[in-house]
Amino acid sequence: MKVAIIGTGYVGLPTGVGLAELGNQVTCIDREPRKIEALKAGKITLFEEGLEELFHKNIKAGRICFTTSMKEGVETADLVIIAVGTPPHPITKEADMKYIHAAATELAEYLQGYTVIATKDAVPVGTGDDIEQLISKKNPTAEFDVVSLPEFLREGFAVHDFFHPDRIVVGANTQRAKEVIAELYKPFKGKTNMLFVKRRSSETIKYASNAFLAIKIHYINEMANFCEKTGADVYEVAQGMGLDSRIGPKFLNPGPGYGGSCFPKDTNAMAFMGRVNGVELSLIETAIKGNAVRKKEMAKRVLDSVVNQKTPKIAVLGLAFKGGTDDCRESPAMEILGEILAVPGPRVTVYDPKAMENAKALLGDKVQYAQDAYEAARGADVVVILTEWNQFKKLDLAKLATVMHHKRMVDLRNTFRTQDATAAGFEYVGVGK
Repeated sequence: MKVAIIGTGYVGLPTGVGLAELGNQVTCIDREPRKIEALKAGKITLFEEGLEELFHKNIKAGRICFTTSMKEGVETADLVIIAVGTPPHPITKEADMKYIHAAATELAEYLQGYTVIATKDAVPVGTGDDIEQLISKKNPTAEFDVVSLPEFLREGFAVHDFFHPDRIVVGANTQRAKEVIAELYKPFKGKTNMLFVKRRSSETIKYASNAFLAIKIHYINEMANFCEKTGADVYEVAQGMGLDSRIGPKFLNPGPGYGGSCFPKDTNAMAFMGRVNGVELSLIETAIKGNAVRKKEMAKRVLDSVVNQKTPKIAVLGLAFKGGTDDCRESPAMEILGEILAVPGPRVTVYDPKAMENAKALLGDKVQYAQDAYEAARGADVVVILTEWNQFKKLDLAKLATVMHHKRMVDLRNTFRTQDATAAGFEYVGVGK
């Protein structure tokens, strides 16, 4: 199948490479010439575990190419996937649809023969109807269907999730469109659940899923606070809860709050849609407010560890919103760091295995940048772990302690066991214990 993908970000590029690996002819389209030139030159523009190898493999095989030309990508395509972002509106926090609307309007001119247009990112309910109207207005003779094809790729695990999906959800209102998508995902037939639903149901599923997971994270963080006050261990509590098949063990890891490019954006968008439709979504609203408070509480936890020092040095390990990605968008680490930097006095040195360049674009010269964790911790009064990188779990605690001025650790990801950290001489603060 010939597939055009509009957008080469954290959704578009892994999807394009994955579809190429399945044997499709994929053209990735992006308006940023620098990004396209880099991709054409064989330079991958984001980090995802396992992506680079498949990227080079499929370029070599001639199954994937890159262009800034909408015409070049769309006019021969059987399927056009719109994978541009839906960032939150700065005031209302609703999903900003200008990029999707612009893409739909531009691609309409180049449709040749029957084509399926698919939305990939989370989009408000009714977006498929809007795209139909935009395309029909621009090109009244176009023969097309619009489907909702939400992605469920976890950043850091996008390649794995593409080839091992929990489910494939297809929102299609015509049989012809269903058959095209069924053919696209034929390699997964019998290996995963493929759910065909109404387009508006599919558009809701993505938001409902992310909002539910955000609520689950907020809940376990509240339980962590309770455990700290009562002497319980949140991990033992989570284990006991997770053994209930109705609850399950996933997303019961306490930490500094949810973040990333999906959960904050999608919970806010879902809450906005609830208000617009006159539906009270109190659990989502509460999770949003509680998650914002959580970041401030975690920043205070860090600052309290050095409250008696005039100009403390704070070493921050982890800037990406989670391990396995270089994405700093809505990162709890970055938000907590922002709270710390707003207080006069602390000097901050940071390190992240993959997200340093993205962080520099956001932080500038407000912090110092280290080459590794030990350099970041040199002379520090406290080391703070904000991202759950496996690399941090392998740190030599004794070595880390020897390079520090004061042996203090605020571990907001519970990277280490309390007894191991204290055995290495650290004053240790974790979460939920």
